[in-house]
Amino acid sequence: MGATTCFFVNSMASEAQELARGLRRRDPELLDRLIEQYHYRLFRYLMYVTGRRETAEDLFQETWIRVIERGHQYDAKWRFEAWLFSIARHLTIDLARRKSPLTGAEDLEETGAMSGGQEAAPSGRPMPVSPVELVASREESERVAAALRGLSATHREVLLLRFQEDMALEEIAQVTGAPLSTVKSRLYRGLEALRDRLEARREGPLEGLKP
Repeated sequence: MGATTCFFVNSMASEAQELARGLRRRDPELLDRLIEQYHYRLFRYLMYVTGRRETAEDLFQETWIRVIERGHQYDAKWRFEAWLFSIARHLTIDLARRKSPLTGAEDLEETGAMSGGQEAAPSGRPMPVSPVELVASREESERVAAALRGLSATHREVLLLRFQEDMALEEIAQVTGAPLSTVKSRLYRGLEALRDRLEARREGPLEGLKP
């Protein structure tokens, strides 16, 4: 390992340890910085997995309450965003179970579809455009969004975490609580399903589709 790489790794580890210490003592300045840094990403994720603005806003607030209450549980060996998103995901599942106890909420199958429009974040600003949408031309963004909405929640979630949130597979495994092999399988099957849906929409009738 080169000196530059070693310095970078050690610096990241030091920052994570300082973050863990700040969370344990509930440092208000640190919490403010974290909320500012992850505000849009967290709300966007909750919008995608719930499909409901009001629900996403409630879960957004509850997630940060849990961060404050359980900061002592943060493990510095993981990136903070993976821990944060895992909290948000578990709260989403708990909510789905309370509303419909007999559903398979553990795999997000009943937490709602991804929103197809540009929802506003809590501050009123437009939601950032997903990198998944950026791979398509502007004219095809609605077609991609519609194809994503048609995927199962498990496949949709892993695609969003990988390509929208730029998480490593190991981090996705931490967020979802699934084995790494399962995450890889979901990603592969999700990409295949997305490709099939995009091809089907391209070859199907054009009526009703935006140009």
